[in-house]
This record gives sequence, C-alpha cells and structure tokens, in this order.
Amino acid sequence: MHLGTDTVHYAWDRDLAPALEIEGSGTVELDLLDSGAGQFDASSTHESLAALDFTRVNPVTGPILVRGAEPGDALLVRVRELGTAGWGWSANIPGFGLLAEDFPDPVLVHSRIGEKEVELDFGPVLPALPMIGTLGLALPEPGEHPLLPPSRHGGNMDIRQLGAGSSVLLPVGVPGALLSLGDGHAAMGDGEICGTGVETSARAVLEIELVKERPITAPVLETPAAARRTGAALVTTGIGPDLHRAAKDAARSLVDETVRRTGLSAVHAYILASLTADLIVSEIVDLPNYVVSMHLPIDVLS
Repeated sequence: MHLGTDTVHYAWDRDLAPALEIEGSGTVELDLLDSGAGQFDASSTHESLAALDFTRVNPVTGPILVRGAEPGDALLVRVRELGTAGWGWSANIPGFGLLAEDFPDPVLVHSRIGEKEVELDFGPVLPALPMIGTLGLALPEPGEHPLLPPSRHGGNMDIRQLGAGSSVLLPVGVPGALLSLGDGHAAMGDGEICGTGVETSARAVLEIELVKERPITAPVLETPAAARRTGAALVTTGIGPDLHRAAKDAARSLVDETVRRTGLSAVHAYILASLTADLIVSEIVDLPNYVVSMHLPIDVLS
C-alpha cells in the first residue's frame, strides 16, 4: 500500500475523508513533502523567505483510517524505513525560533544530503540522522485544528529520535484513528531552536498495529541506539527559575562560544545549533533554580 503527496492536508480534522483504509494492522509506504511544501528549491535565496505562504507549511500525508480503532485504544506505529531527498534547506525565519529577537533577518541555508552525511552550504558537515517531525492522529474535538502545536494525540512533536527503527504508541481519539505524518528532516537537534532542521522531502515505510483497550494519556516512544549522540560535546548552560529563559541563556551561550571557536557568523552558529545541538533539562528539582544545557558535538566545530 502506498500514499503519495497528492493526499497532503494542512489541518487535523476528525471529519476528513481517509486517503487509505486498512484493517487492524498493515504496512504502508508514504511520500512526505518537506515542511515548506516544496516552496523552496536549490535556486531559492534569502529573499525567497519573504514569499513563504504560512498557510502551506507542515503538510502531512494521509489520513489513514484503521478499521476497528476506537477511543481508549492505541495505535502502534513502527518506522521500518525512512529515506530522504538529496537536497534540503534550513532557515532563520523572522519572528520564529527560540532566539527570534536576536536574529531579525531572513537567512536560508542549503544542504547536500548523502547517505551518511549532510553538508551545509556554509561549511559544516553533520551526520545524517533522518527523522519524522510530524506524526499524529485526529483530535476528538470537531472542526479543523492547526498542525502546530502538538497535542496528546501527537502531531508536530519534532522528537529527533523518531526515525528508522523507532516506534510510537499514540492514543486514539476518534473512530478509525486517522493517522497522518510529514515534515521530514535529514538532521535536527533536540529543541530545533531556530525553528527548522535540515528540512527535506522523504519516503517512509510504516508498520501500523491497532492495540485494543490500551489507554494512554500521551505518545510513548521506543527509539534505537543509533539515534543517540555518544561523542564528545561542547556544553553550555542556562540557570534560573524560568525554564524558557534558561533555555534561551544556554542557546545564546552556545552561539557565542561557537562564533569564538569557528569564526562563523552568529546567525550561522544559531542555525548550526538548531541542526545538531541538543537542548536538555539537566536539573529540575533544586528550587528555585533549574539548569538547561545545550550539547553540540565537538567534531562539528572542526
């Protein structure tokens, strides 16, 4: 069974007609558009960002109706294969991102994607770690709901470990479940701080299984060891009573340290962090101050 990009949609809607119906389990191959829905290509420039149509971002392929699925059940989705295109893009989009106030100008970055590496147009080479940014089920509330933000039924979770070899268990909210997915990446850091990873079109092979009478309150994932980063890292921190402010402090510190060590522009250091650095809550129990840390693989700096 196969679904192409002619089935993409731009909202969660329990009344959306299914693009495909399966029995309680099945294997489906899906083509996924990039998060920009093809609005950028290898000839796009910084100026192209001004023409971005935000009503056509984060398209998802689907939905897939699973016969027999009812609220109170769960849907288990295993990602068996995930491949990407050979080109991708990343961007600093004005008004968007963790440090939007620091970086007001549009910047578009092109990437060449190989089987094992991603080469950015300003120099750095990153490991290729393809993942799915958006995967979820229809919400039980009637009407259209935006694909952003995520909900207890999944959506644009941007969990970077959701790639080949991973699985996710999702709570069913409506009869038939109505599974959709999109937003392929060739690489991304935990937190995706500038708002983009290496955005690219993708092809996914999923194994879908209905799990009856399995009530859960939110998605539960299992991820493969290959998704872990285990090498040496440069780590910066943010410390204070506000987690969001601490995250900003850790990110700003990493941008500054990257600029000092590499000579990159600040905005390129910011985008690099979004693509390969992981934002982590390191301490949340020592009131009143919490610690957020940001981890950038050392070898990226070379």
